[in-house]
Parts: sequence; structure tokens; C-alpha cells
Amino acid sequence: MSLFRCPVCGAPLTRGDRVYRCGAGHSYDIAREGYTYLLPPNQKHSAAPGDDRGMAAARRDFLSKEYYKPLLNTLCDLMLAHAGPAPAILDAGCGEGYYTAGIYRRLLEAGRTPQMAGIDISKFILRTAARRERAIEFAVASSYHLPLADAAADLLLDCFSPLALEEFSRVLKPGGTFFYVVPAAEHLWEMKQVLYDRPYPNEEKQTPYPGFSYEAIVPVEGTITLPCREDLQNLFQMTPYYWKTPRAGAERLLSMDSLTTRISFRIHVFQKC
Repeated sequence: MSLFRCPVCGAPLTRGDRVYRCGAGHSYDIAREGYTYLLPPNQKHSAAPGDDRGMAAARRDFLSKEYYKPLLNTLCDLMLAHAGPAPAILDAGCGEGYYTAGIYRRLLEAGRTPQMAGIDISKFILRTAARRERAIEFAVASSYHLPLADAAADLLLDCFSPLALEEFSRVLKPGGTFFYVVPAAEHLWEMKQVLYDRPYPNEEKQTPYPGFSYEAIVPVEGTITLPCREDLQNLFQMTPYYWKTPRAGAERLLSMDSLTTRISFRIHVFQKC
């Protein structure tokens, strides 16, 4: 049985070779890449929401070179520490599936039998995600209307994606764990020094959320060297700075042949009460 539920009637979905079906007769085709589309028209805010083809390609190419592997390794360690023998896991806002697939494979190597699903609002980016790992279910869907039943997930990951707390609380089992990844104060600081005349650090704070208890804030720190303009362009294009940087700053960055910069993340770990 699938982790997904029908977005129309809420009934369980069964996955076939080429289609998901529910008992009420609703069906959802599976694209050749392996993902399905569970985003009703009334939840779309544009014709093609989320990352476009260019942004999806930038994320795929950058992450495939393992620049953020320290973050992946830490997430894998945390998931292993919190997972039972057969955990149900949702990656909400999974992007191109780098973390989703990496966590899934690490759990398998440790002898676990995870059931895992990832959702993202961009069909372009899910094409890459679904190709990464066929055993994971992927669907175009909104974090604010998750196509999962109540208390369906043991673990939930939100990595740089919208914080849909009500839905996260609904789909997590009591005692389930929520991992929320955000950039730390000096993440990509050296890149920001190139982009802006007066760069500012990211805000860091500990925010309690109703229905969740804080377990830990886990830091991830490192330094990466981007040896070519292509990698610089990919990193720039997958960050929010791509949309709000003055032209002069963007031109300075893209004229460089290489860049060494800090990477710095915080993983906020919560338990559902």
C-alpha cells in the first residue's frame, strides 16, 4: 500500500505499474520518470509552480557533486538514531531527491526497511528525484495539503522548504520526529560578500512550535571550493539570492573562476507531543 492518499476523497491509494488508484475510482498516472501528480487545480497558484527547468538542473548538477555531503551525512545519522526497523518517512519539499535518496539508501545499508515518500510542488524537479531512486514514492503536491493520512509518518524532513506546521503535525504519528533544516548565520558568507556591498548574516533563532517539543539543534559546518564558473552559477541559481541580487553583484560572482566559501546549517529536531 502507498503512503499517499487520494487528494480528492482521502482514500488510500494503491500503486500499480503505471497508475495510482483509490477505492472510489480516482486514478493518477505515473510519469515515465516514476513520479505522480497529486496537486488538485485549486491548489495551484501558477501554470507550473515551484522550481523551473533551469533551477531544477542547477540543483541537480550542484548537489550531485557532493558539495553538501556533510549535511546529508548528518541527516542520515539522525534518521538512523530515530528510526525503528521499518519507518515511514516523508520528505516534504524534497527537491531533486538528493537527501531523500541518500537517507533511504543509508537506512537500507543499516538493515532497516523504510517506506519513503517525497513531495514537491515542481514537476520539473521531481523528474530528477524519481530517477534517483525508484523504490521511493514521489508526487507533485503541496506541503500545505499533504496527500497522506493522519499519523502516517514516523519521521518527517523539511530541508529549506515551506514550514507547514499544521500539516506536519497532522501526518506525524505521536512521538514522531520532525527534522527542520535551515541555513545558519554565516552560510555562504564569502559568496554573499561578492554579491552584496553590505552582506548580512542569516537570522538564527530557537522557535517553539505548538504540538512539538524541542529535542536538539544540530550544527553542520564546512568549507567548499567551487573550481569553475559552472558550479558557481549552479549554486547561485539554487539560492534565494538569484532573485534579489543587484545586477552588479551577480556579474561580479559570475566573472570569477573559483570561490571558497563556508557552508553552515542548523538541523532543528522536534518530537511531536
